[in-house]
Amino acid sequence: METLLQGDERLDYLLAESLRIIQSPSVFSFSLDAVLLSRFVNVPHHKGHIVDLCSGNGVIPLFLSARTKAKITGVELQERLYDMATRSISYNNLQQQITMLHDDVKEVPAKIGIETCDVVTCNPPYFLAHEQSEKNKNEHYTIARHEIHLTLDEAIFSASRLLKQGGKAAFVHRPGRLVDIIEAMRKYKLEPKRVQFVYPKAGKEANILLIEAIKYGKPDLKILPPLYIYTDDGEYTDCVKEMLYGQQ
Repeated sequence: METLLQGDERLDYLLAESLRIIQSPSVFSFSLDAVLLSRFVNVPHHKGHIVDLCSGNGVIPLFLSARTKAKITGVELQERLYDMATRSISYNNLQQQITMLHDDVKEVPAKIGIETCDVVTCNPPYFLAHEQSEKNKNEHYTIARHEIHLTLDEAIFSASRLLKQGGKAAFVHRPGRLVDIIEAMRKYKLEPKRVQFVYPKAGKEANILLIEAIKYGKPDLKILPPLYIYTDDGEYTDCVKEMLYGQQ
């Protein structure tokens, strides 16, 4: 365990998937957004190649490994997060299925292969570079949350370059960027097909957006039923409990 964990890292459970993941409160801990995206995206069951951009500590590749036998590649720019992801993958004995790349999302299509992938997922930085939000906490969080090294447009462009015709790109973001996302997707030949809005609870405004597009798809957008995180009593809804803890 001494060699597995470094500094203030801890080994957390991904209960629904019966996996463990290395996290650090000062460097990176995944949010519910990653859980939602990994359950929202359509993935092939047995074969194919899935690429997760902006992987952080590898949480989405780990979640997806419980849903598919396809090859999964995670891409992370920050060396510390890449290292945490690699150690988590090894701990769970998933090296045969999941590979991590320590690389820039903008450079990855040329390295993995143009139009070679079946699915691309991405939980990109949400905030524009000039927005303060929770900026200045530390460098790791600033890079993960702000468009300093990667803009939304660049992330969508890379996803499109990676995908085969008919491949799927799934993003999680903030509802306020919906128009920007759709414009960029269509610019890069990704046709939005499924959208779901996620709400903290009934009666509140949506604060998370899930969207999936198909490379060279035909226009036909489906708005899925709303997803609520909490009940009026402040408990997780049954749907979210199942995502986090598995079948009760």
